[in-house]
Amino acid sequence: MIPSPPSRSPALSARSLSVGYGGLPVLARVDLDIARGEMTALVGPNGCGKSTLLKALARVLRPSAGGVLLDDAPIAQLPTRTVARRLALLPQGPVAPEGLTVEELVRQGRFPHRTLLRPWSREDAAAVARALAQTGLQGLAGRPVATLSGGQRQRAWIAMVLAQDTPLVLLDEPTTFLDLKVQVDLMALLSRIVREDGRTMVLVLHELNLASAFADRIVMMRDGRIVRDGTPRAVMQPGILREVFGLEADVITDPATGRPVCLPRPGAVRTQAAA
Repeated sequence: MIPSPPSRSPALSARSLSVGYGGLPVLARVDLDIARGEMTALVGPNGCGKSTLLKALARVLRPSAGGVLLDDAPIAQLPTRTVARRLALLPQGPVAPEGLTVEELVRQGRFPHRTLLRPWSREDAAAVARALAQTGLQGLAGRPVATLSGGQRQRAWIAMVLAQDTPLVLLDEPTTFLDLKVQVDLMALLSRIVREDGRTMVLVLHELNLASAFADRIVMMRDGRIVRDGTPRAVMQPGILREVFGLEADVITDPATGRPVCLPRPGAVRTQAAA
């Protein structure tokens, strides 16, 4: 893995970042620092700009104003291969080519490390084997991706990202459309990778309680802006949930983990217009 710079400067930063589509603004002068070695969850109502922010941080979207710094360097000025060796992005709902096996998919993660003068190496093979082991997919390496369950398929994509061996990983809604047990297992896997590998992860999530249970930090967005940013305990509060989501909810403490848990009050969800 490429080592992070020795300083504790942010791994990734947005500076007065504005992004839009077809002339319509989505993000408005967003400032954000992503701390190294932590899991940061981006949450907020539908259409608030979470995925747009993630894509802009990954240089998929070009900002209309402001910019992004990767390891203190303007990401727009870095060579594509350099960015791909430092930052990996898993978009929402990726689709594998027909017939591709799990191992073949995971091997795609090594592309940024290969050149015409550097063919497939023992280092590449080791990275793929390690990613398969981390995600528990060794026994499925020869299976076509299309034959896997939803949870297995998502683990295969995550294994591909891990094989890319970047210190920074960005994931767009990695738990969407998965059963609750699979969501929890997947978040536990990602949390363990952050702790054991020292990687930095940024995730777009819809499930507030998953974010609270596993993230080190929660960034709450609304209307293209960051409105709250802090630890789960700091931001998972009834008044803040009402402000950001228009949600009337009680917040209790999980006795096993000490983390906050959101309990929505049935029939007490306010519309954003009313909020």
